Amino acid sequence: VLQNLSQTPVLRELLKEAKMPGTTVKIESPELCMEPQLIKLDQPGPLTLAMHQFVTEMQETKKGVVTPKELFAQVCKKAVRFKGYQQQDSHELLRYLLDGMRAEE
Repeated sequence: VLQNLSQTPVLRELLKEAKMPGTTVKIESPELCMEPQLIKLDQPGPLTLAMHQFVTEMQETKKGVVTPKELFAQVCKKAVRFKGYQQQDSHELLRYLLDGMRAEE
């Protein structure tokens, strides 16, 4: 799930812009025939910052093994069920991760 998210260009761009508080992001969706949405971003929360850090590390070509330790710690703070390293479904992680970042908006 995290490898797929790190290869999503729109998410990478949004995370890069979200790191700077007070930024206004323009989201366009030609497929939905909607008017562009302008969203003013506040200071990013710890989960969003951890996701930005992880995605940045994944994009570095000289980096060896990337461990999402900080990102996982932030997910565990939002969703206690992930503590203890028990087996979890990947779609649950995706849902909690994206919902947690959206709650920080």
